Amino acid sequence: MTEDTATALFFELFSGLPRQGPGDAAGTLRALSLVPDVGAGTRVLDVGCGSGMQTRVLARNSPARIVAIDIHPPFVDELNREARRLGLADRVEGRVADMRRLDFADASFDLIWCEGAIYIAGVEASFRDWRRLLVRDGHVAFTEVCWTKPDPPAECVSFWNREYPAIRDAAALLTAIDACGYETVGHFMLPRSAWWDDYYRPLERNVKAFRKRYRGRPEAQELADQTQREIDVWKAYSDYYGYAFFVARAR
Repeated sequence: MTEDTATALFFELFSGLPRQGPGDAAGTLRALSLVPDVGAGTRVLDVGCGSGMQTRVLARNSPARIVAIDIHPPFVDELNREARRLGLADRVEGRVADMRRLDFADASFDLIWCEGAIYIAGVEASFRDWRRLLVRDGHVAFTEVCWTKPDPPAECVSFWNREYPAIRDAAALLTAIDACGYETVGHFMLPRSAWWDDYYRPLERNVKAFRKRYRGRPEAQELADQTQREIDVWKAYSDYYGYAFFVARAR
């Protein structure tokens, strides 16, 4: 299977979802409330925005101006269509861009937002790269998977060692934030419903339809198996890990 085919299959499987990762509007709004003085002059960069569910929540609940980036053009097109439909296009702009190669000028943003995507570049690498984009005392808000209980079962550990070996607990993430020159303003865990309602439940439906559509295509069936495996591990072991929301200020 070529890389282009694998990428096309991946984005097809994850298309049509409300979100491309765990999250909910309540979490977005709670994190937003931790950022001081968000006004009409606040410039926000939403990194790895996907189809922009959280982007729209931010825009509908603040007067900020938002640039939202994602590497997948159909997601960006969806965000821009929804922004126009909701009358937000004067303050929300979706752009196709790679979050690992941000070419904005220094001090372009007061706030960098990243729900469910910081793992792509890594927490420390992202904080280093984003620093120059922030104004003095600028803020970063992001979500990241983390351990919530000690001694998770071996099957759970094996899954995460394979999928994302950088997983840590919240205390280790707070230490990393501090080491990168940021002060944590606040952090909290997202509920299980943030994984299920707008992400895993519709994704599980996608997996079933995807299997039927690609019968006889081993590469597609393997992708479906891997995705269902992720959902099944969460169903079995979600007491041991979850998504945390962090808001930090650049020192």
